[in-house]
Amino acid sequence: MVDRIQVYGLPEELEFVRDIARRFTETELMPLEKMVQEREISRGLSAEPLIPKEVHEHLDKKARELDLFGLDVPEELGGQGLGFMYKAVVLEEINRSITPYRLPPESPNLSWLIEEATPEQTEKYLLPYSRGDKRSSLALTEPNAGSDAAAIEATATRSEGGWVLNGTKTFISRCDEADFFIVIAVTDKAKRGRGGISAFLVDKGTPGFKIGRYIWTMGYDTPSELIFEDCFVPDSQVLGEIGWAFKPLQKRLGVRRSEIAARCLGHAERLVQLMVDQANNRVTFGKPLAERQAVQWMIADSVMSIHAARLMVMDVAAKMDAGVPDVRNESSIAKVFATEMVSTIVDRALQLHGGIGYTKDSPIEFIYRNSRALRIVEGASEIHRRQIARFRLQG
Repeated sequence: MVDRIQVYGLPEELEFVRDIARRFTETELMPLEKMVQEREISRGLSAEPLIPKEVHEHLDKKARELDLFGLDVPEELGGQGLGFMYKAVVLEEINRSITPYRLPPESPNLSWLIEEATPEQTEKYLLPYSRGDKRSSLALTEPNAGSDAAAIEATATRSEGGWVLNGTKTFISRCDEADFFIVIAVTDKAKRGRGGISAFLVDKGTPGFKIGRYIWTMGYDTPSELIFEDCFVPDSQVLGEIGWAFKPLQKRLGVRRSEIAARCLGHAERLVQLMVDQANNRVTFGKPLAERQAVQWMIADSVMSIHAARLMVMDVAAKMDAGVPDVRNESSIAKVFATEMVSTIVDRALQLHGGIGYTKDSPIEFIYRNSRALRIVEGASEIHRRQIARFRLQG
């Protein structure tokens, strides 16, 4: 049989990395799933992580041992320099498990820091972030500014030697584990997205900056509010050029959207395998479900959708690795298609499993709830469709 990866013209090493990531998923992540489900049920209204700190440290250590760490980190920063294609393949594999492990360093903020960090910021943030010694989060979304990033209201006002931040961010993920935040603020209200939005590196614990309330969601994630009250940051903490953060922000969002699409592939593959197992083992009215045409079509339609989504992810990853400067359109297409794909497939999987799929004994219920947010975060599907249409209409 001709190797699937070789047909796409990709290096054989990529299949090797995929196999390593698959074994990591099956031996390290999947055995934790019952614990993850039980911790989510038992934690109540607390922000207790689903993966205990010591278990997370073990997973990081194992990932390093298997050379899954720093796949897309440039070699000069201590990484493997293999590019986003390798990272996308690994993301697909590890997201076959519902254990919510994020392989550090995460690519979106990494790409922004590589592009914009000063020498001082490289030493303070980029290098430790590349090594996995520091973690970060993007502080963009606000109560009145979600997909419309240019509508943010948080301000950064010039002060002697730096800037004073004021405003509230909301739905900010992984605040407890982040060591620093990339905070987006308005520095010129008249210009906004055309020269009036800037980015600042803000350390946790900076005076005037505090983490507010947790926001309880239908999924495992517990994002938080961030509150800035006369928070002073020196000029050395400006990321990039004052007023011109919107373009690198859009590029960073494109990387995240591509990551989300890759994660959806992993979820969808797991769901199809669950459907196949159920179809082959479940007998109704004297016949296995696998012999029912309705079930066969559920599986066939799911497999076709996964194949299409994977090609989209490979396309955007190949362009990113080739240095194509703007892949916003491709990443939007992949993100919309993949997030809607997994929503459809998880619904089929639950329907095929009946009552058992609705219980917390199955990973289907977990994926059903947590995949729903993916059609909202990093730009709602409707916003992306608008952008995709404008891109084509404007030639």
